[in-house]
Amino acid sequence: MACRRRRYPSPVAIASGCFLALMALAQTAPAVSAPAALTGPLADLPGRWTGQGRLGFKDGKIETVTCRATYFAADDAAELKQTIRCASPSGKIELKSTLVEKDGELTGAWSEAMYNLEGQLTGKVTPRGLVVVVKGLDLDANMDVIVKDNRQIVEIQFHNTSLVGMTLILNRSVAGGES
Repeated sequence: MACRRRRYPSPVAIASGCFLALMALAQTAPAVSAPAALTGPLADLPGRWTGQGRLGFKDGKIETVTCRATYFAADDAAELKQTIRCASPSGKIELKSTLVEKDGELTGAWSEAMYNLEGQLTGKVTPRGLVVVVKGLDLDANMDVIVKDNRQIVEIQFHNTSLVGMTLILNRSVAGGES
């Protein structure tokens, strides 16, 4: 029988699960070097991104969230792999994802090891940015990403949780990335 560390994840784990899925899909300024197999909006992401945001709760409480995301282009496929670490007063998370963009459609999977969470994402590339639906056993959210210069602005709306939403701003700190 498998042992779960925690049945119900912390708010920061839920919020960061959404954030992870979306941030790995955002369009940005060109990266230094992306493998030939990685094209479209994912080709520009390899590298490190850092920033902060705010996490809002239904009871009116607000927390600051600090995140570091690193994107890696897969050597043998049109995939983007990501790791992300986020922290807030509610806790810390460590997430991983694998994402694919094909003809403007987005698909992928994510997992969070500390809270034993996992899920899928679907979405599309739009002229304004990205629109993504993130699903998991304990997670249901809609996300939008707007990209301007070397900055990613992420808006997340949560459903059926103690969270209302999260806004994050990440800046590119290192271009490139290795797999």
